[in-house]
Amino acid sequence: MGVSDLLAKRKKEQAEKNLNEGKAYMEEYGKRESVVQLPSGLQYEIITEGDGPKPGPKSTVKCHYHGTTIAGKIFDSSVKKGTPASFPLNRVIEGWTEALQLMPVGSKWRLIIPPHLAYGDQQISKEIGPNSTLVFEVELLDIK
Repeated sequence: MGVSDLLAKRKKEQAEKNLNEGKAYMEEYGKRESVVQLPSGLQYEIITEGDGPKPGPKSTVKCHYHGTTIAGKIFDSSVKKGTPASFPLNRVIEGWTEALQLMPVGSKWRLIIPPHLAYGDQQISKEIGPNSTLVFEVELLDIK
């Protein structure tokens, strides 16, 4: 077995482990009364309900967010950076595109995003391995 075969085997094993852990996490998290599960598999929980307009699929939004793994390890946070992020909804992971279109401006939601709506089987960073389920707290501040 060559080095590339060994690396591929490790990636496959990690992807399977992440997928199983993510499914277990979502199954447990989904038992909360306040959690909504969409047909896509995306879960969300409303922390604060806003009363502003909702963005469309091509809207550019301004938001604060805090992203963690299911183990609670922070991988990105506009909150920690102190500056909200702006981006077009058609240029982010599918889970964000789907969830943010349901959010009125002024809302803060917790999103549990399964791998097929995030980065799939790609290794994105040390924290985000293949088939990682991601957790975000997102506050929608504005639509541009």
